[in-house]
Amino acid sequence: MSTDDTQPGTPQRPGRFLGPERDALARVEHGAVPAWRRATAGEARWPVTVGVAVAIGLQLAVPKGLGPEPRWLLPALEAAVAVGLVVANPRHIDRWSPALRIASLGLIAVISVANGWAALDLVQSLVQGSGRTRAAGPLLAAGATIWSTNVIAFSLWYWELDRGGPVARAHATREHTDFLFPQMSSPQLAPPDWEPRFFDYLYLSFTNATAFSPTDVMPLSHWAKLTMMLQSAVSLVTVALVIARSVNILG
Repeated sequence: MSTDDTQPGTPQRPGRFLGPERDALARVEHGAVPAWRRATAGEARWPVTVGVAVAIGLQLAVPKGLGPEPRWLLPALEAAVAVGLVVANPRHIDRWSPALRIASLGLIAVISVANGWAALDLVQSLVQGSGRTRAAGPLLAAGATIWSTNVIAFSLWYWELDRGGPVARAHATREHTDFLFPQMSSPQLAPPDWEPRFFDYLYLSFTNATAFSPTDVMPLSHWAKLTMMLQSAVSLVTVALVIARSVNILG
């Protein structure tokens, strides 16, 4: 019996249980259409789950008095929604429904609101010179926690909204992208199965928060440009005020 038990007409991933000749043929067949523009198996669930878990942990680490009270309420709600999303799509994010879409967007919105609330409280404390901002160490720690959560929150927004979200990208239901990654304009620099994943959006969010402008990923749609502009503004205000106050204290 042949070692290749695949049935005629059964689609196979390139390089998986295929000989070199058939692997080359599959690459030729898919070469005209990059992976990010055709239907794929869906993105793995665990990277974005880890990102959400880190964001929840950072919210619990925010100093007392910054953000909504009781401190455990919103993180508990976020954790419950995150568990429900994992149950619905445990391995790959390829199942769509209005309820799942609303739950995913709601989760990101709650994370963003809670962190924005903490950022506003921190800015108010800096302006008023309250007790919680009179020591450089705790102030820097609070600023770093809020800034890091802000990076994760915006990466989730980019990931969830680009081309209709991860499920829409997996099914290739939308042709036009909202973000232009380098691999899209120069496909010869990327593997044939490359497509944007959560880590790519996390990198986009981090570089935008540190450079206060796009770096190698360009926003194309209006919502993408406005969201990146909002993130840059929040990051700039947080970093500038925290560093200025810390320098003043240390000086």
